[in-house]
Amino acid sequence: MSSSGTADFFYKEAQRLGYVARSAFKLLQIQKQYKLIKPGSSVLDLGCAPGAWLQVACQSLGPLKSGGVVVGVDLKKVKVPSTHCDSRVSTVCADVMNLPKHDLLNLSPQKKGFSVLLSDMCPLVSGITTRDAALSMELGMRALDLALGGAKLPNEPLEDVQPEDQPKNEDDVGILQTGGHLIVKLLESEDTKELIKICKPLFRKSSWLRPKATRSNSREIYLICQDLH
Repeated sequence: MSSSGTADFFYKEAQRLGYVARSAFKLLQIQKQYKLIKPGSSVLDLGCAPGAWLQVACQSLGPLKSGGVVVGVDLKKVKVPSTHCDSRVSTVCADVMNLPKHDLLNLSPQKKGFSVLLSDMCPLVSGITTRDAALSMELGMRALDLALGGAKLPNEPLEDVQPEDQPKNEDDVGILQTGGHLIVKLLESEDTKELIKICKPLFRKSSWLRPKATRSNSREIYLICQDLH
């Protein structure tokens, strides 16, 4: 834990309120400002360990009778936290980089996709700024690919074939529902500017947020995309 006052405050608050990590306050702030997760939402949490965002997402669904689901995916096996979570929360141990889209679709209600996709994935930080940023960007692009589908992303030309002639496959289809919301954590760099350029035409609104609970020495920043066209 950082020795800074900010870190100490959020760490202690997390313990006091029963959250498994201080990162809960990042999603709590996003929820307060944007209200992306609503009662009945279907939420996919990529990189869900240790489970703090699962807790906040489940709280945001409202009472059990309101419905909704929260599915967490992580390389590590994550136990659903006993506080702030209920039977609507489940986890899967899998590598997001290799997990087929149809496997994720099968985890969604009626296999129709999710209304909110959260990506709090972060690479193992090496301390080499450019390398860490590149790895973070790779994870961010994977989250975008899963959410939107390959057909909506640039740099994937279909040589000599018009789009209408190309047969549809699972890579063309994203797992984020129309009207859905996307949150992606990145390590800020020149390349992150390109990511928002991709998202702006596809969502009603795309913006950056650096939550107050972010450590002062961190380059973490969150891309908030609202209402997929």
